[in-house]
Amino acid sequence: MELYELTVHELMDKLNKNEITSEDIVKSYTKRIEEKEKDIGAFVTITTDEALEKSKNVKNGNLAGIPIGIKDNLCTKGVKTTCSSKMLENFVAPYNATVVEKLEDEGMISLGKLNMDEFAMGSSTEYSAFKTTKNPWDLNSVPGGSSGGSAAAVASQMVPWALGSDTGGSIRQPSSLCGVVGLKPTYGLVSRYGLVAFASSLDQIGPITKDVEDSAILLNVLAGHDEKDSTSVNIPKKDYTKSLVKDVSKLKIGVPKEFLGEGINEEVKQSVEEAIKKYKELGATVEECTLDIANEALATYYIIACAEASSNLGRFDGIRYGYRTKNYETLKDIYKNSRSEGFGAEVKRRIILGTYVLSSGYYDAYYKKAQKVRTVIKQEFEKLFEEYDLLITPTSPTVAYKIGTKSNNPLEMYLADLCTVSVNIAGLPGISIPCGVDKQGMPIGLQLIGKPFGEETLLQAAYTYEQEIKFREKYKPQFKS
Repeated sequence: MELYELTVHELMDKLNKNEITSEDIVKSYTKRIEEKEKDIGAFVTITTDEALEKSKNVKNGNLAGIPIGIKDNLCTKGVKTTCSSKMLENFVAPYNATVVEKLEDEGMISLGKLNMDEFAMGSSTEYSAFKTTKNPWDLNSVPGGSSGGSAAAVASQMVPWALGSDTGGSIRQPSSLCGVVGLKPTYGLVSRYGLVAFASSLDQIGPITKDVEDSAILLNVLAGHDEKDSTSVNIPKKDYTKSLVKDVSKLKIGVPKEFLGEGINEEVKQSVEEAIKKYKELGATVEECTLDIANEALATYYIIACAEASSNLGRFDGIRYGYRTKNYETLKDIYKNSRSEGFGAEVKRRIILGTYVLSSGYYDAYYKKAQKVRTVIKQEFEKLFEEYDLLITPTSPTVAYKIGTKSNNPLEMYLADLCTVSVNIAGLPGISIPCGVDKQGMPIGLQLIGKPFGEETLLQAAYTYEQEIKFREKYKPQFKS
């Protein structure tokens, strides 16, 4: 077995026993990137030369010498941070995001920056200004988005794990489509300092990994209060690996019927229902429940997210930050042409929508109303969590679809977030784990939703199910085209 095939906890075990070195691991992944990157297109910037150099001087430690991939909207000092946009094509970050700092403190080694939908706006990684990332299970299909580069890199075993960001499902949905594990932590658990903002009240950084144990290990590194982030919550430090116990007998799980109805692919529905049956066999109490506000979540999300995006992206004007046009005569020309040339179609679409809902005469009708609905959605979840420990839904309504089939239909693309956006609106933790494949062999994801700061219960339930069905042992990406 090649080193790149192992999980991080397996690599750590071998490192601790002195069976391998960090240099061995980085060489294995470097070779894998050379073999597969041309087919997948997961990286915007590859830093394997620097990684190999660092691996020669690793001092022994828990995670020292373990490689990782980083989504390209997380600032990394001295390395390009482009957000997969022409607007930031040549931007080299002068500082590290807090999460990147934490990785470096552990001695982890970055293999590069991973492709994404431009400024994290999209569900397929087709909206990158540089390339379209392919799904390792089928090279003609999308990997999901916006963290599609991160999910595809983990699924194709070019990195052992990766960082993604999740605004409306951008960790969980690509993890579902690529057959890997994606965890979106509770809002405020992981610092957002150094994350180039899309929608500040919704964005959250989290891990994309091969299995649940790796997810718990990386969350241990990422979680924690950060005084540089005003939304960071100061709670006692936890060891999430202690929650990896194979037991769900005391859990009461709710299944909101709204997420297994219209719009959900039949094979996805069937796979999720089989997972529900498995949880019952394992001793959990599972009941159907109702989340009344589910149908309003998508519209609420897109109003709030686009409004915040319009505000956050206002700084990229050709003067203060980002790309500057060469075609101008007046100051107005600089603003107009820099933004017209620097932003892609989807980013422009969301800026226009966000500016519209914030404009005079429409603010009360749209943005203010969306914020009121957001409060109701939070309250609906709170009511459910008085009765249930966890909720189960599909992660994505469908499996990965063919490249180009939805990119010209934004509304259809937005529906890909149907099952995930409500979690961000309410600031809850959610995890996607593989639960099967369809008739074409494409992976299907199961989403577990937890109480605020209930990551331990979430990981325990995910770990129990994963250990029972052993998805990674049965299925592997086919790289078919």
